[in-house]
Amino acid sequence: MKNRFLKSVLVLSTVLAMVNCSDTGEDSTINGNGSTQVSPSDAAWLMNIGQDILIYPTGPVTDASGNTIGTVVFIEGTLLGTIYAADGSVLLENVDVSPYPITTLEQLAAGNIPGSSETLLELSSDSKIPEPTSSEMQSESSSSEKINKSSSSKAKSSSSAKSSSSAKSSSSSQPAGCPNIQVKGGASGSGWATRYWDCCKPSCSWEENSGGNPSRQCTDKGKTTSTDWNNGSVCDGRGSAMTCTSQIPFTVDGCSDMAFAFAAVPAANGGSCGKCFQLTFTGEGHYNSTNDNTRAIKGKKLIIMATNIGGDVAQGQFDIMIPGGGVGMFNGCSSMGWGNQGAQYGGLLSDCETENNYNASKYASCLTEKCNKSFANDEEAKQGCLFLATWMHAAGNPEHNYVEVECPDVLKQRY
Repeated sequence: MKNRFLKSVLVLSTVLAMVNCSDTGEDSTINGNGSTQVSPSDAAWLMNIGQDILIYPTGPVTDASGNTIGTVVFIEGTLLGTIYAADGSVLLENVDVSPYPITTLEQLAAGNIPGSSETLLELSSDSKIPEPTSSEMQSESSSSEKINKSSSSKAKSSSSAKSSSSAKSSSSSQPAGCPNIQVKGGASGSGWATRYWDCCKPSCSWEENSGGNPSRQCTDKGKTTSTDWNNGSVCDGRGSAMTCTSQIPFTVDGCSDMAFAFAAVPAANGGSCGKCFQLTFTGEGHYNSTNDNTRAIKGKKLIIMATNIGGDVAQGQFDIMIPGGGVGMFNGCSSMGWGNQGAQYGGLLSDCETENNYNASKYASCLTEKCNKSFANDEEAKQGCLFLATWMHAAGNPEHNYVEVECPDVLKQRY
């Protein structure tokens, strides 16, 4: 989102008085966690993320009953902020509160739900906006011990372990513009994205791994959908089932800063089949690979759906399914008729990195050339490969903040 500065504000002296001089009487205290307290008459922005939440100018974020669920930290001089949970993890990033209506707990309790509002609650210069704690600002993937200049993916995806899920499919048509992504309130944190495409039957295509709702699988070079869930994987030599090329990364019309993909998640998590996560890229790169390419995707969001697991995929890491991203531990692509797939871990982009002596300005053109050549006979796979060169700006292993979300229909339709 673009930062919105206070252009038109509603100066509510009484509200600001409540913000700075809240009644400390026993009946006015809603939360007692030791942080800034709010009273039923304090004004706040009302936002719905699957449930109503109230975002207060002084920092607290509560549910509609007044229970504290987090803290908002605003960028100075703006109404753009990040909501942190009590443990410091990011719940919502780049939240612009200016479009949301203003209300109080009293009004909500009375059923007086406000409509949309174009007015903004002015932040008083005396209002004390909380600063993030060191734990809130710490990123798990910002360690100084990053060890590799290359962005090669080290994740090895697997189709052998078992997990479960309750995701449901949908047949609704693909919407124009960005889907409304609803935060689910599950797992969240920080990490980084790697890449792979091994052509194997995904772990979530085994019914016993997916709670009876298996991810699609294909035969015939990934083009023909198969519902023979007992069909073995091309990677173990005991079947013909493989990844469908329809599960390449994609975008939707009118939605330039959000894209959609499928991914492998840590095998240790279990039960992740069919779950969705929103990755918001930070502009940094893992393994010392921060450059203009990773900075170019700062703020972009990739919504992923889990269809596979990786035995050595770390917590916070998502191994994105991208043709030409590297076959990893297993290689079922020999029957595809494709050209060179690049380095085993990292694929064509890793080849471009080494061939260009890690000059990031040359990665995108190099990768585009390799995608066109390696997938000359498969237009669908080629478009998936080019996604890394175009929408992702040839960014190797970009770091992100992630949060579990409700799966949008555009991903359910391809699951």
